[in-house]
Amino acid sequence: MGKKIIILNGSPRPNGNTAALIEAFKKGAEKSGHTVQRIDLQKMNIHPCLGCCGGGKNPDSPCVQKDDMDMIYPVYKEADVVVFASPLYYWTISGQLKCAIDRLFAVAECIADYANPQKESVLLMAAEGHDFEESVYWYERLMGHLGWKNLGKVLCGGVMNIGDIDGNPKLLEAEELGRCI
Repeated sequence: MGKKIIILNGSPRPNGNTAALIEAFKKGAEKSGHTVQRIDLQKMNIHPCLGCCGGGKNPDSPCVQKDDMDMIYPVYKEADVVVFASPLYYWTISGQLKCAIDRLFAVAECIADYANPQKESVLLMAAEGHDFEESVYWYERLMGHLGWKNLGKVLCGGVMNIGDIDGNPKLLEAEELGRCI
C-alpha cells in the first residue's frame, strides 16, 4: 500500500531548481504507488508562530491564528512522509518553510505532553553554493527532536539560476529517493 506524502515547498520560485528536485522526487514516488501532495508555501498566507502555546484546543484547526495553515494541517496529519524542500538561504532553509514548520507545533499541542505525530521525512535543497553543513545539522537535530525517521536527503549545489539544474544527476537521485520510499 502506498504512503501519503506531503511536500512543503519553501521556494519562492514556482519553477525553479528546488521545484525541479520536487518534481523528480514526486515522479519517483508516484511511480511506486505513493500519493503526493505538493504545497507551495510562497502562495499562501501563513503568519509566523506567536509562541503563545495556546493551540491544541481544536484538532481540526489547532492554531489560535486562522490563516492558510488550516489547509496544511489536515494533509500533514494524514501524511506518512513529510518532505521539506527549500533553496539554501543564508546557510539554512527559507523563511517560508521555517515559518510553516514552526506552526506545525500546534498539532503537537493537541497531543498529551506535546508529542509530535510520528512521521518519516526527506530533505530536498538546491543552492548556488555547496555549503549545506548547517542545514544538514539543523535537519538531523530536528529529526532527533521530533523522533522522525530520515529517509534521505538530496542536496544540489551549483544551481543559482532557474534551469541550472537541468541535466544534473541530483534530479535522478531525487527521483530514485522518491521511488525507494
